[in-house]
Amino acid sequence: MKPQTKKLAILGSTGSIGTQALDVIRANPEAFCVEVLAANSNADLLIKQALEFNPNTVVIADKSKYNFVKDALFDKGIKVFAGNEAIEQLVQMDSVDMVLAAIVGYAGLASVLSAIKANKPVALANKETLVVAGELVTTLAKEYGVNIYPVDSEHSAIFQCMAGEFHNPIEKIYLTASGGPFRGKDIKFLETVTKAQALKHPNWNMGAKITIDSATLMNKGLEVIEAKWLFHLKPEQIDVVIHPQSIIHSIVQFGDGSMKAQMGLPDMKLPIQYALSYPNRLSSAFKRFNFLDYSELTFEQPARKTFRCLDLAYHALNKGGNTACVLNAANEVAVEAFLNDKISFLKIASIIEQCMDKLNFIALPSHTDYIETDRETRSYAASLLR
Repeated sequence: MKPQTKKLAILGSTGSIGTQALDVIRANPEAFCVEVLAANSNADLLIKQALEFNPNTVVIADKSKYNFVKDALFDKGIKVFAGNEAIEQLVQMDSVDMVLAAIVGYAGLASVLSAIKANKPVALANKETLVVAGELVTTLAKEYGVNIYPVDSEHSAIFQCMAGEFHNPIEKIYLTASGGPFRGKDIKFLETVTKAQALKHPNWNMGAKITIDSATLMNKGLEVIEAKWLFHLKPEQIDVVIHPQSIIHSIVQFGDGSMKAQMGLPDMKLPIQYALSYPNRLSSAFKRFNFLDYSELTFEQPARKTFRCLDLAYHALNKGGNTACVLNAANEVAVEAFLNDKISFLKIASIIEQCMDKLNFIALPSHTDYIETDRETRSYAASLLR
């Protein structure tokens, strides 16, 4: 029997993951269609996407651009809403079969919680959701019987390696990292790096925030925390290795010592498609990996003393409570400041560390505690910029 077309809500449709997800949908019109498109402030691209994919509804989070979007789509029969509250409500529509959560940062948490409460499976590209409130999100998903499918290439790799192995406990996982644009550089070099240098990732095409996180190794730190919640692991079961070629996306080691790795060229469309189509694998025209193009695959230890964000993330994971929420909020403020040329590259880790030392620790935070922790951290981090 022919499978039914899956109706998707794409949250963060104008960002890097969102636009690549639409490439996947464009290539698989029988498998997927767009029911909801939601974007933050890129009204021009949102309108262009809506005209092509003809969704039931679009949302622009920036309310000041509501009339512009509404007027552009007025005669197309597409409903237009504005504000984050609208996104939280629209993911609960009966016509939505699955939600792709690709809103960047803490801002994506509320809509994920809303989708789970509406029993919608979530393809999760927003790692900060699990970093900030992993226990809350996973407990809620279990309560509502909702599946969360990882979109991050590393977590998708682990998920793929676990196929047919879910009854076998994981002994250890290895998250691979390219090392970013500054692999092998020392502190003295990093003192003077520019935003333009930091945004030149050697392998991946990603948004600005995640590219800077990759350069500081914070992205890998956030993935360590995300992996703990996705796969129910202890901190000592999660290791990070630098793999400059970005061909092996992650490795799972089982109790008998066997290791399984998922490999492929660095292209986010593959893990996006797998999350949206699971448990099926759809055919694709993605470029294929050829062993003969890579004479060697190499691995090395991350330089933790130089790139301190990775250890800060492990510290947050070990401490628990609201510490990872502090880590994430401080990082978002610091990265934005760096992108706006307000602080140096090395100042990012310094601001995060100061916030983690300053903010009050809450061992068993509620959703309200997370909201307040996020607000207080951003306020304190902003004060450190002055």
